[in-house]
Amino acid sequence: MAGNGGARDRALFAAVDVHYLGTAGARAALVTASDARFAELTGTATILIAEAAPYRPGEFYLRELPAIRAVCQHAGPFALIVVDGYVDLDPAGRPGLGAHVHAEFGVPVIGVAKTAFRTATHAAQIRRGQSARPLFITAAGMTVGDAASLIEDMAGQFRIPDALRTADRVARGLEQP
Repeated sequence: MAGNGGARDRALFAAVDVHYLGTAGARAALVTASDARFAELTGTATILIAEAAPYRPGEFYLRELPAIRAVCQHAGPFALIVVDGYVDLDPAGRPGLGAHVHAEFGVPVIGVAKTAFRTATHAAQIRRGQSARPLFITAAGMTVGDAASLIEDMAGQFRIPDALRTADRVARGLEQP
């Protein structure tokens, strides 16, 4: 992992994303910081996964979790992981990607979704920057209110916090780790 070698001694704040490469698998990206605002990134990493499971509605984690597990396995320890998606899919707690990441790593997880999921009526809606479109926030290991406040305060002036934007760009191969 590129970045500050001393960061390995402290728990890191992480943001992850996965980009699918057609029939050629996926590229997962991880960005880390030493603070929850992601004010200064301490490292980035990517990994290519040869095969990715097909998309199945309501079971997105089956596709994403193996790639996230692979990119995170040599990083950490983590204090928090931010994922692009939902932690839980309904008020009853039906697990989404973030719930599975929380179970896998045992740290708080914040889900930041760009689109509404019809059963996720419990998600907090926040607006960042000048955007009229909300982000949908869910969480495990912390309250949704605290998670929403953290995402509102994350570095970046746009709708999507800079850490998630960077993870997305690195996963797409538009930026180098």
